[in-house]
Parts: sequence; C-alpha cells; structure tokens
Amino acid sequence: MDLFNSVLNWVVPPASLVMLAFAWPALTFVTGCEWLYNLFNSEIVEDKVVIITGASSGIGEQIAYEYAKRRANLVLVARRQNRLRVISENARRMGAKHVMNIAADVVKEEECRRFISETISFYGRVDHLVNTVSLGHTFYFEEVTDTSVFPQLLDINFWGNVYPTYVALPYLRQTNGRIIVNASVESWLPLPRMSLYAAAKAALVNFYETLRLEVNHEVGITIATHGWIGSEMTGGKFMLEEGAEMQWKEEREVHVTGGPVEDFARLIVAGACRGDSYVKYPSWYDIFLLYRVFAPKVLNWTFRLILPTQGGRRTSLVGTGRPISEGYGRPISEGYGRPLLEGTPPRRLIGPNTVSQQSPPRQIKME
Repeated sequence: MDLFNSVLNWVVPPASLVMLAFAWPALTFVTGCEWLYNLFNSEIVEDKVVIITGASSGIGEQIAYEYAKRRANLVLVARRQNRLRVISENARRMGAKHVMNIAADVVKEEECRRFISETISFYGRVDHLVNTVSLGHTFYFEEVTDTSVFPQLLDINFWGNVYPTYVALPYLRQTNGRIIVNASVESWLPLPRMSLYAAAKAALVNFYETLRLEVNHEVGITIATHGWIGSEMTGGKFMLEEGAEMQWKEEREVHVTGGPVEDFARLIVAGACRGDSYVKYPSWYDIFLLYRVFAPKVLNWTFRLILPTQGGRRTSLVGTGRPISEGYGRPISEGYGRPLLEGTPPRRLIGPNTVSQQSPPRQIKME
C-alpha cells in the first residue's frame, strides 16, 4: 500500500493538471450556460424580506442600498442604532419598500433570536439572510502580548455569522430562501499578518459548504469572497483613545465608500438573485488556488520573494488599551475601550497610558 500511494503521489498531481487543461474549455462553456440561464431567471426580490447583519457600514451598508434599488423590505442589524437610521433613510430614498432597524450584537445567540423574532412578527417571513459582519487584523501572531483579542476575532468572524444562520434557517426553509455570507480570499490564500482572520474565514467557508449539502437545495447559499477592497489608511479611520495607541475598529462599525466596496456589493446582490453559489471579486485570485493545491511550494516561494522579510517585521507590539466593555463597538467619544491590535515601533511595551507617533500606521483589512 505504501508503494501504491508513493506512485500515486507522483502520478496524480501532473495527470490532474493535464486533465484540467483539456477540460477547461468544456467547464467554461457549461459555466457560461449556467450563468445565462440564471441571468434570465433571476429572482425578483421586490416586496421580499431581506435581513442584513453588519449593516451600519462598509459592505453591509452598500448591500442594503443594492437591495433597496430592487425594492425589497429591509431589516438592518448592527450595534449602532444612530448609524442605522441614516442608512435606512438612504435606503428608502433608493426604493426600499420598508426598512426596519434593529440594534443587536450578532455574536450573542439570544440577540439573534430577538431580531429574527421581531422580523417574523412584523413581516411574517424571511427570504434572504445576508451575513456581512467581519473583522480583519494586521499583526504577526507572535507579537501579540494580550491573547484576549483572540476570542473577539473568532467570535465576530465565525459565530457572528453562524448564530444568525442557525436561528433564521427554519424560516428560510419555509420560503426556499437564501443565505449570503461575506467570506474572503484569505480563507485559502495564505498571507502573513492575517493568521486568525484567515483561520476564522476558512472555518466559515467550510461551515457553509457543509451546510449547503445538509439543506439539500431547500435553502440557497451564496459564498462571496474578496481580496483587498479598502483600508483604514485610505478611509482615515485610525484612532487614538485615552493614551492608547492605534485601536481596532470593528469593520461593521467603519463607514467606507468607494468603487471597490460598491462594486463588490453589487456583484453579491446580483449573484444572490441569480442563485449563484459563489461570487468572487476580483476573479483572477482563483489562479492562486491551483498553485495552492498542486504546487504549494511555488506559491510559498513567490510570497517569500514579494513580501517583507522576517528580519524587518518587528514594527509593533500588540496588547490592549483598556479592558473591553459592552460598548467596544461604540464611538470613541462615549469613552469605551477597544482592543489594541497594532501600534508603532515602540522601545518598550505599549500600555494604556503610552502614546507613540513615531511612524504612520499600517494598512488594516476592510470589509
């Protein structure tokens, strides 16, 4: 058996690449036919009920506007009620039939049950559940000095999508509805400084791929993946609070506009209405998946050449500003602490009463 497996290890990968090369034209033709069929049989979401989590900013906000243009009934869910009011007014002007705002934290199952229950009580149904809550980071794993940020990252990126899905699934079965999830190319493309984010997104994608088989076409699932579509740097969202250095700001709480975010949101909604299983932006990232599967060493060598070397990486230490409270996602003026994810190059451990502005902040992943 060992000899048999050894032979297959040498034969199967190159043979598979040859077969894929010959099959590529046929696969492209079949995919094109499916796309055309779905295009002319797209779901009309006018008057249907769409729940959007993480709707207070970024991709969630732009998705709300795209559904509003299609005259859907919207349920916008996020922590900041004041921000939701602004977005709901914009959505109404764009054509939304009705908009309901619900302040809730999706990492808490009881709050997910509450906003799903309120939706059913008011509308009597749920047709689309759009999960957009996400939180990126840009720190090296071994630089972390306070591991309390770890469960926060995993809660938001994984459980913040799973809990709403769990509660809404019975109602989505009744309407043959659809779940749309905001994932990322980091779920399979290894990039430094993104370890926990990539792990959470990989778990999320595998969860929904498995759920797709379990629901057996009774509920559609659209997995949207994207590369870099924005930054805290370009958005001007770097923040200081009470002497602590750069703080994280939840992506569901960051207001971001711009072509890439709007384009990605437009693709997501169009793909969901067509019934697409996947939406990718930009699609050229897919080529790296082949290298990841068939030639991982080539991909690793490429990244080692184009990415910073190990010797020059220690530009920050990671700790926390103040203890995280219930208001970690609220504006700074309200005086709540947030986890400190990345700072500037200090000569001593950064604490809550230390401020350093020796270098500009780095880019942070935006959703």
